[in-house]
Amino acid sequence: MSEFRYAVNVVPKPGILDPQGRAVELSLPHLNITTVSRVRVGRRVELTVAADTEALALGVVDGLAKEMLSNPLIEAYTIELLVSAL
Repeated sequence: MSEFRYAVNVVPKPGILDPQGRAVELSLPHLNITTVSRVRVGRRVELTVAADTEALALGVVDGLAKEMLSNPLIEAYTIELLVSAL
């Protein structure tokens, strides 16, 4: 059995209000930053899965992302393979 390291990145879906992102965006001019826009604030969850194959590990992570780590009505997620531990 191998270990697979993943990151799940969760952000509000397009069109969903993001008060944290808006607050960051409104603060940028106070730092003389005028070239950044459409800020979205989300969260990142990193985890290690023990599985026989990468496909099985990814299935576990995808299930967690859908059922527990995100709200599918208002959030979108991406899964990123970080490192395969030996």
